[in-house]
Amino acid sequence: MAVCPRFLLILFVALSRASAEPTEDRAALLDFISKTLHSNRIQWDPAASACDWTGVTCDPKRSSVVALRLPAAGLLGSVPNGTLARLSSLRVLSLHSNRLSGPLPSDLSSLSSLRHLYLQDNRFSGGFPPWIPALTHLTRLDLSENVFDGEVPFAVNNLTRLTGLFLQRNRFSGELPSIAIQKLVSFNVSDNQLNGPIPESLARFPASSFAGNLALCGGPLPPCTNPIFPSPTPAPSSGAPKSSSKLSMAAIIGISVAAGAVVLVLLLAVILWCAIRRKRGKRVERPKPAASLPSGEGETGGTVTSWSSKDTGSGIGERANKRLTFVEGTGYSFDLEDLLRASAEVLGKGSMGTSYKAVLEEGTIVVVKRLKDVAASRKEFEAHAQVLGRLPEHENVLPLRAYYYSKDEKLVIYDYLPAGSLYALLRGSRGTGRTLLDWGGRLKVAMAAARGLSHIHNSARMPHGNVKASNILLRDDPSSAAVSDFGLTPFFGSSGHPPPRFVGYRAPEFIETRRPTFKSDVFSFGVLLLELLTGRSPNQTSFGADEGADLPRWVQSVVREEWTAEVFDGELVRSHPGVEDDMVQVLQVALACVSTMPDSRPDMAEVVRMIEEILSRSEFADGLRHSSEDSSKGSPPSK
Repeated sequence: MAVCPRFLLILFVALSRASAEPTEDRAALLDFISKTLHSNRIQWDPAASACDWTGVTCDPKRSSVVALRLPAAGLLGSVPNGTLARLSSLRVLSLHSNRLSGPLPSDLSSLSSLRHLYLQDNRFSGGFPPWIPALTHLTRLDLSENVFDGEVPFAVNNLTRLTGLFLQRNRFSGELPSIAIQKLVSFNVSDNQLNGPIPESLARFPASSFAGNLALCGGPLPPCTNPIFPSPTPAPSSGAPKSSSKLSMAAIIGISVAAGAVVLVLLLAVILWCAIRRKRGKRVERPKPAASLPSGEGETGGTVTSWSSKDTGSGIGERANKRLTFVEGTGYSFDLEDLLRASAEVLGKGSMGTSYKAVLEEGTIVVVKRLKDVAASRKEFEAHAQVLGRLPEHENVLPLRAYYYSKDEKLVIYDYLPAGSLYALLRGSRGTGRTLLDWGGRLKVAMAAARGLSHIHNSARMPHGNVKASNILLRDDPSSAAVSDFGLTPFFGSSGHPPPRFVGYRAPEFIETRRPTFKSDVFSFGVLLLELLTGRSPNQTSFGADEGADLPRWVQSVVREEWTAEVFDGELVRSHPGVEDDMVQVLQVALACVSTMPDSRPDMAEVVRMIEEILSRSEFADGLRHSSEDSSKGSPPSK
């Protein structure tokens, strides 16, 4: 008899839960999923409560569904009528990064409580859904990366609570309406087919919000040059004699003969000049140009250039200074003359200088970084270069091999890694037919970069100073990726360092002081982790978020609203089901690294340990379940 009260309590709780089950919403969800093709990632158990299903969020009383989040869930085809529209209390609908297509069902207009609508990165088509302006509670609307067409309606102004509107990468055409929503802080219509002047109400947004619309003008874009009303063509004066407006036949013949004579004389002169030039070309042999470092700094890689010594000024041509200084144990046997005769290919241009791939005559390939705006004296330059050269070798650090200093040229030389940089791989893996860097590869690169930075901090006792994706160089095995260009900031002095070009990686305190520290390196590494997680470059000008245009703040704002899945790279999630757990753990490490307060950030040795723990539990990290003793020992001194 003693068990009866307990049994009654359990029965009461069960009945309470059953009575609180959102029966109508449950039926609508089952109807939706049964009529929509989807991957096996969505496995809603009919015997369980709908509030416990993947992607479903209920209100605190579990009486209605308030959010449906199914991003990158493998949904295919059109959204069936009469299904989602029955979720009368729905506030968040997120179906982005799927393969949904066709026009949106008009019955979604019944979702009067909807506040967030995320449909980006699908194949929805048709005009701008006419029922959307009726959803007056909407605060964020994302229809980007679909195939919507037609005009953007003026009725968008009905969405007076809207803070973010994203319509980029569609086929919208016509002129932009004057959208004057006071709360709108994020707006993007780039890469469409819009035309005409940008309304004054939208001119406050950056040029990137309108890029890719070739016929748009005004506002942040170049001004509209074609006048709306063309200037009238002046009419001939009526007071002139009628005979003065016409030439006599004799005058016309005379002008024609004179013009013909002038043309004939010019033609004979050109023929004579060409004949003289051809004869001179046969008598004179053109000397082969000498080879040396190019002075022009190309913006993009892949440019092969001849190295003419006249381009480099007096410094590198001085006989007394033509000497490279090699780091002990380098193993290279070329000298400066060999380097000057090599062919050069521009690899990239950064805030500290331009990097070249140099192919020497005997086949040796090195990277020559030509530093600009160096403030250090010869003595200071050579002393610091020797410090860099004495750093104990580590698999995940690209060592300095040689250096050169003259009045007009300052060079540092490294090994060449043909696999390229992490930046090139991440940016080149989208829509270009290149292989996507999978999650296992990204974990390995993150681990390699963390170990390399930890080694620099602990062994060299100096900060890197310029951590970014283009300074993470890859090898065939991603776990052997190497950190490059470390410790170069002292060459530029405390006040002479050039303005940071890669602002997206800079810690807040670095932007103010221009002095790199161990903690500012940790911040930059955190941004690098966010880049691996989101697939977004930290230097793009707009993230479509309410809180500014940098990657850490965008991620923090999304996570703060409990939309964690929204930040992850949709292409990556679609290609590798099941990675979300790993990604959430790495995201926590990244957020700790990008803390605004430097003292709140972990040391790199601690970051290495945290990532190793994630790797030890990950099914995507085969071959990386080992620790790096030299990279995780100790911690760097405060700096």
